[in-house]
Amino acid sequence: MAGANKPWQIALTVAWVALLGLFFAQVEIQIEGAAGWAANLPTWRVEHHWLLDIFWGGRPMTGYHAWVFPFVALFFHFPLLFMQQWSARLEARALGSIMLFWIIEDYLWFVLNPAYGVARFNPASIAWHKHWLWCAPTDYWVSLCLGGLLLWFSYRKKI
Repeated sequence: MAGANKPWQIALTVAWVALLGLFFAQVEIQIEGAAGWAANLPTWRVEHHWLLDIFWGGRPMTGYHAWVFPFVALFFHFPLLFMQQWSARLEARALGSIMLFWIIEDYLWFVLNPAYGVARFNPASIAWHKHWLWCAPTDYWVSLCLGGLLLWFSYRKKI
């Protein structure tokens, strides 16, 4: 695509990812209500395991999340399959978009959830986000940096 390194294309991608995050946040609010991280859903849970501390921020692994995370990853990769195209740049765009999607979706879950709102977006009110840096879970910062770098890489001008 000609001009694929223009800032507006990155902005459009982020805006679309944000829209997807908004819709999925609303879906999860309807499913979970005030009980985040599938706390009241009829699903299996692994509460404690050393791998959860490394890869999952100390949060439990649930059957719900075991299915929804790969579903979202497959959804973001569908355009690559549909167009029968793959490259390191397109993979970086898909992975960066997934990372930004989860930050946006998670934050909007709190902001839009009547049981939380912005005022309750803090470590004292959110037990399943165990590690915080400044005003947000550390996952947000890591995903923001990595996702942003991946998107930047995917749109940068070819050398």
